[in-house]
Amino acid sequence: MAVSETVGFNKQGFQSTENYIVSSELALAVNAAVTLQKPLLIKGEPGTGKTKLAEELAAALNTDLLRWHIKSTTKAQQGLYEYDAVSRLRDSQLGSERVHDISNYIKPGKLWQAFTADKRPVLLIDEIDKADIEFPNDLLHELDQMEFHVYETGEQIKAQQRPIVIITSNNEKELPDAFLRRCFFHYIRFPDAETLAAIVQVHYPNIQKQLLATALEVFFDLRQVPNLKKKPSTSELLDWLKLLLVEEVSPQDLANNQSGLMPMFGALLKNEQDVELVEKLAFMARRNSR
Repeated sequence: MAVSETVGFNKQGFQSTENYIVSSELALAVNAAVTLQKPLLIKGEPGTGKTKLAEELAAALNTDLLRWHIKSTTKAQQGLYEYDAVSRLRDSQLGSERVHDISNYIKPGKLWQAFTADKRPVLLIDEIDKADIEFPNDLLHELDQMEFHVYETGEQIKAQQRPIVIITSNNEKELPDAFLRRCFFHYIRFPDAETLAAIVQVHYPNIQKQLLATALEVFFDLRQVPNLKKKPSTSELLDWLKLLLVEEVSPQDLANNQSGLMPMFGALLKNEQDVELVEKLAFMARRNSR
């Protein structure tokens, strides 16, 4: 996977920044989505930098990033606006003058904020697959036409300029075909050793080459363990390396570890089944080597 050395947004479009390594394929996807004015749907394993992409894109464009983090209870309407009927009823009972202006009880959502921003923003719809299956379909018109109606006030909110929309998914559930047709899609493959080394050096520029090489070997061996419930991600690798550096673990100690579990394994293994599996495989390997 090629690593670009160009920083930010230039004539060729978005590429690697000082804080974020972009593959040539991902850079092409970002630039294509911006050119086509379509939402960019990013899928990939958790921890592969999907959310970070939106942050770095906004920074490269010197514009605002609007984050809409999706939960299982999130409704599409919340992205447009919310009407606080309870507060209006309470104010009415208290005789408040605010009750005569219904706009006092309308709270703009992230899409409203993106549509009315003075400068073209980056809108991040993060982890869309966590919501109900109808959630993406409920946003089809708004993302396609870039406008919506506010029934309580009669307003028509229309985008002053199309925001750059980044949508992330961890592939927890399938997204509707009608929604997919309106997006430019890219799957972030897990980085190879060369790209991962470049990512690590962005965060830890002074790391010893031998420690990095040994740690990456242990890391990739761990990811290849069969039946592992959760493979460690890039972000977990960075956490692990930070602990190795703080504890001053040497490459020799890491390579010659005899316990079966790597030092600070809690940064990489996130459940007891995987810990037991790695311990068992290490025990069997030691027994067979005798």
